[in-house]
Amino acid sequence: MTTFQDILKEGIIENISNISAVSIGITLSIAFIIGMFIFKVYKVTYQSVVYTKSFNISLVMMTMVTSLVILAVTANVVLSLGMVGALSIVRFRSAIKDPMDIVFMFWSIATGIITGAGFYLLAVVGSLVIGIVIYLLTKSIKNESPYILLVNYSNKKSEEQILQKVRGKATKYFIKSKTVEDSGMELTISLRIKDNETELLNDLKKIDSVTNTILVSNHEFS
Repeated sequence: MTTFQDILKEGIIENISNISAVSIGITLSIAFIIGMFIFKVYKVTYQSVVYTKSFNISLVMMTMVTSLVILAVTANVVLSLGMVGALSIVRFRSAIKDPMDIVFMFWSIATGIITGAGFYLLAVVGSLVIGIVIYLLTKSIKNESPYILLVNYSNKKSEEQILQKVRGKATKYFIKSKTVEDSGMELTISLRIKDNETELLNDLKKIDSVTNTILVSNHEFS
């Protein structure tokens, strides 16, 4: 007598046997190629302070693993229910420091899902469009670095010369503080410098009454 368990086992074996080695190879190959494209786009467009290669590699692996999971899910309904139950207990607690990292994670997962479902053309064309859009938007952002400038000078008349030099090199600036002492004066200025033009320090030092100049990186500048 055929039981429900026998029917269930036969259904699983029959559906799994429908997955050929060729389809697995094609799916994983396309997922790998698209994953490497995501890898290159992330590396070229990365703008934070420290580039993490391990995270970038994980994007490639995420694309391939997701496509493999979806390939198994689409081949068997019973397996898909078990997969949902297994994945529901997984918790990811890695801190995301850059909002763009979330975009790349979703891109990798979405590409893996689409590739695993067999929509290869959609995965390729969609990834190309997304990659081009991210590249263009990233490169359109001006390369300006935030700094805090400290200038010590002894003559009040030199203050306008200092500000004039700052205006010539900075795209945006404002005076945070000014200190006046018997030994001299000090200006603290927050500014953005075009293309890391730190030549500003040399220009300020040429002013006769300027005794000291310090330029400090300020990544919290808004």
